[in-house]
Amino acid sequence: MMPTPDDGVRAAERAARASYGKLLAVLAARDHDIAAAEDALSEAFVAALAVWPVEGVPANPEGWLVTAARNRRRNAYRAGAVRQRAEPDLLLRADGDAAAAPAIPDDRLRLMFVCAHPAIDPAVRAPLILQTVLGLDAARIARAFLTEPAAMSQRLVRAKARIRDAGLRFALPDPEDMPGRLADVLDAIYAAFGQGWDGLERPDAPEGLTGEAIWLARILVSLMPEEPEPNGLLALMLYCTARRAARRDAAGAFVPLERQDVRLWDRALIVEAERLLTEAAGAGRFGRYQCEAAIQSVHVQRPITGRLNLQALLTLYDLLVRHTDGIGPRIGRAVVLADTGEAERALADLDGMERARVRGHQPWWVARAHVAERAGHAATAAESLRAALALTDEAAVRAHLSDRLARLDAGARE
Repeated sequence: MMPTPDDGVRAAERAARASYGKLLAVLAARDHDIAAAEDALSEAFVAALAVWPVEGVPANPEGWLVTAARNRRRNAYRAGAVRQRAEPDLLLRADGDAAAAPAIPDDRLRLMFVCAHPAIDPAVRAPLILQTVLGLDAARIARAFLTEPAAMSQRLVRAKARIRDAGLRFALPDPEDMPGRLADVLDAIYAAFGQGWDGLERPDAPEGLTGEAIWLARILVSLMPEEPEPNGLLALMLYCTARRAARRDAAGAFVPLERQDVRLWDRALIVEAERLLTEAAGAGRFGRYQCEAAIQSVHVQRPITGRLNLQALLTLYDLLVRHTDGIGPRIGRAVVLADTGEAERALADLDGMERARVRGHQPWWVARAHVAERAGHAATAAESLRAALALTDEAAVRAHLSDRLARLDAGARE
C-alpha cells in the first residue's frame, strides 16, 4: 500500500509523543538552553507536519527532526534572536504509541533528573518535567498543581534559564544522589497520569498520558529496584487503570467507583499491582505512593469481601495526611469520614481548607457535595455540584454531575 499524507501526520504525532523528551535532551545537551531547544524542536515538528505528508516519512524520523531543529537554532543564532514559541498543538493532542518508545530511554531519564536538580526551585521541578519531557503546556500544568497559568509560566521560564546559566550536567546523577531527586520525578509522572485520567481519555487511545506515565514508572522500577516508592507509584496507577473499562457504561455515561461492574476490572493488572505493593512494603519505609496504592488495594478487595472496609481506608488516609500536605489526601479522608457517619465533622474539615487553594479544584467541590448530602444539607450539596459543573469540561462527568444535581433539586421540591 502506498503511503498517504495521513501517514506523515501520524508519524509526526508518534514522534512528538514517543521522542519529544529524548530529542529535547539531545538538542539542549551542549549549551543547556532548554527554552531555545524547545523553540527549535517546535519549528522542526511544524516542518515535519508540512513536509512528511508530501515527501513521505524519512527513514530516520528522529534524525530528521534533530537536524531540522539544529539548522533552525543555527539560523536563529545567526540572526541574533531566537523566536519564542509555544509547543505545537500536536504535542497536546498526540496520543502516542508505546510500541514506538525507545527501548532504552536514557535521554528522557537524564532530562527528568536534570529538571529535579537541587539547584532548581523545588516548587517547579515536577512541572518542569511535565513540560520538557511530556510536552504539556503551562495552562494544563497549572491546573494540575492548582496554580495560576501566568505564575506557572513564569516559574518554568526561570527554571529553564537556571539550567542554562548554571550549566547543570545533562546526565543521570550518581547513584547516591538519585533518591534525593526521585520524589520530584515521581510527582511529575503521577501528575501526568492524573491529567490523562481526569479526562478519561478516549476509549480508542489507551496509550495517552496514562500509558506514558505507566511506561516511565516501569523504567524507574527497573532502574531503582532498591527504592520502594517507584513500586508504589506503579502499583497505584495499575490499580486505577485496571478499572478503566468500568468507568463508563455501554452508553458512554460516567460510572462512579462504588457502582462499577467489577467483572470489567482487569484482574491481571490488579494482581501485578498487589505484587508490586507487597514488594514495596518489604522495604519497611513509608512512602506516599505506597500508602495511596494501599488505599486502592482496599477498594479492590470489595468484590471479594462483599463490603468496603471504611475503617481501613480511614486509617490509611490518616497516615497519608500526617505525612503529606497535599489537598488530595485531605479530600479523600473527608469523604471516607462522612461515609463512616461523621459527615458534619467531614464538612468542617473540607470548609477548613484554604479556600484559595480549593476554589478552582473540581474534586473538592464534588467531595463537598457528597459530604453535605450525607450531612443532610441539600442546599449546600446543590451549590457545590453547580460549582463542580462549572469546573468540568468532560461531557460524561458533566452528565453524571447534572443527574446528581437534578435528583437533589427533585428531592428539595418534594
